[in-house]
Amino acid sequence: GDDHSQAATLVLAPGETTGGPENRHSGADQWIYVVSGSGIAEIAGESFALEPSILVLIQRGDGHGFRNTGASDLC
Repeated sequence: GDDHSQAATLVLAPGETTGGPENRHSGADQWIYVVSGSGIAEIAGESFALEPSILVLIQRGDGHGFRNTGASDLC
């Protein structure tokens, strides 16, 4: 990576949430790739469905959160 990008591993159990509108990364864009499960991403006030093979870009400064809406882990 570089000073302006971020990658991480995240696993949410069924019904679990993380982040929210106040969760912002002012110094880096963040990429999220969904391997398995299903859920909802809330990014800059918009909702997006998450399912396997979806790649999501969260631009620097955008508030964001994730919610697992499925019956298995969202990875």
